[in-house]
Amino acid sequence: MIRFFRNIRQNLTAQNKFAAYMRYAIGEILLVVIGILIALQVNSWNEQRKLHINELHYLANLKNDLKLNIAEIDKYIATRKSRTASAYKILEHYEGKPVTDFDEFNRNAVNVYTWQEFFQIDNTFQELTNSGNLSIISNDSIKNNLYNLETFYKKLKYEEKHFRFDSEEMLYKPVYSSIDLNTQIKNFLYQVTNGRQGENVQLSKAGVTALLKNKKHKNGFAMATYEFPFMNSKLEEMKDLCNKIISFIDQELDK
Repeated sequence: MIRFFRNIRQNLTAQNKFAAYMRYAIGEILLVVIGILIALQVNSWNEQRKLHINELHYLANLKNDLKLNIAEIDKYIATRKSRTASAYKILEHYEGKPVTDFDEFNRNAVNVYTWQEFFQIDNTFQELTNSGNLSIISNDSIKNNLYNLETFYKKLKYEEKHFRFDSEEMLYKPVYSSIDLNTQIKNFLYQVTNGRQGENVQLSKAGVTALLKNKKHKNGFAMATYEFPFMNSKLEEMKDLCNKIISFIDQELDK
């Protein structure tokens, strides 16, 4: 093909047809320019296609993380509701209700003692932010709400940090000096595993009586009845936001 155009150019030059040669030269330049533009456009389309495929991959992973996060949130909400109920039952004894079942008292007390922090499942979001690739997500509603979810999570961690301090000061320290922890743990494990772990040992009545006279310990359970529902309200907000982001992701995946 190149030889064909060269022959035409040489023939026109030899025949001294300058005007025709110029028209031909301009046409040849235009053809080259058009070819380059087409090649650039094709390359741009290919790059956009690759980016879109990569975006869909990340969106699918984000959706999976959010669904796992919702399941984790549901688990923590249920657990903290149980621990709130246990804290209220312990407080009843501080208000004068006699302890007639030391196993039940121990089960409710340890249920509050063994509260756990929530850890968000956001592996894909962290990968995108740490690698600087969050811009690959073209939907601003998805990106903005992912940032909002991270903000909610930080607020929840602050509340957990606050209660951890309260529990260490008001729950753990008094029980360390009043109850035989070895007996308490064996008793608790025996109850919650239906006898597969621990031992069927009884708490000391004197130890329980000492705890019930400790106002700091009582205040620890009082804080639990406030903090656990508050933490759950934050988790509910996070769950709603997770579902909202999933709906935005589904819209993108369905395009």
